[in-house]
Amino acid sequence: MSITVFINGFGRIGRTVLRQLLSTHAHLGVTIAGINDIESLESCAYLFKYDSVFGPYPGTVEVVAGGLRIDGHVIPVHRERDISTLDLSGVDVVMECTGLCGERQWAERGIAAGARNVLVSGPSDAADVTVVMGANDADMGSARIVSNASCTTNALAPLMRILMDEPGVVSAHMTTVHCYTGSQPMVDAPRGDPARSRAGAVSMVPTTTSASSLVTQVLPALKGKITGAAVRVPAISVSAIDVVVRLERALEGDAGAVIAGLVSDHPVIGTTLEPLVSVDMRARPESLVIALPETMTAGPNQVRIFGWYDNEWGFSARMIEMSCVMAARGA
Repeated sequence: MSITVFINGFGRIGRTVLRQLLSTHAHLGVTIAGINDIESLESCAYLFKYDSVFGPYPGTVEVVAGGLRIDGHVIPVHRERDISTLDLSGVDVVMECTGLCGERQWAERGIAAGARNVLVSGPSDAADVTVVMGANDADMGSARIVSNASCTTNALAPLMRILMDEPGVVSAHMTTVHCYTGSQPMVDAPRGDPARSRAGAVSMVPTTTSASSLVTQVLPALKGKITGAAVRVPAISVSAIDVVVRLERALEGDAGAVIAGLVSDHPVIGTTLEPLVSVDMRARPESLVIALPETMTAGPNQVRIFGWYDNEWGFSARMIEMSCVMAARGA
């Protein structure tokens, strides 16, 4: 199947999506109709070519009139603040990666420009539905504006969906140990949350996470059963979830082996038996990689599960896969 996408917003996710479309997901044959970002072509080219997390792009990146030539192929680049002014007819999915899609009017701009669908790279009340692959794929239906939730929700929801089915969930608490992001200052500077006003690269910062509320949107049966918190840590990439779950039925046998069996062959969850650290998980495509040696029980009905996720690379992989699913639904 051939699909055409348009990337609106060329920040961390927009650039990571493009890297994957040109490398690990090149076999999908996705056509990139264009990119839109208010930054200069030179800035877009530089930040795509030289990446502090994933390293230099291995191919060629050049600025040409009206776009970027990457590996010999020209991708048009626009600098519009409102993409509804563009002609996006023929585009199957606008990948809305600006991080600004909080209002319905903004979300509908891609549709107004002629695109068939819009996929938002983050939580958005403006979306028709929030979908996490491996958790509630069937809920997409015919929705034209879909939220891909958050990176942490993509890590948590598929795991909770499995545990809900077997052995059943009574209650749960999740803590995400999350790398710092662009929402935090490099030096102390005012933010709404006093703790988040502190320099992100030098302290562990307790804060909140949207994942605990988003996961109940994705899996309504968890409403009132799960809480969540976050600690931002001085790492530039890769995060983790630490989940303690009270189960309806006891796990029989070794907890790590049981969990490994439950997630075996899952399309977006992986496992590891090795004593890995966060840097080893960089550019892993899974939504979650469970560290099986960290799995433990306290009594027969409580289990602790720890898993890694590359909050940029894995999330971007789901954006691409979700776009393919949306495009495959037909006109």
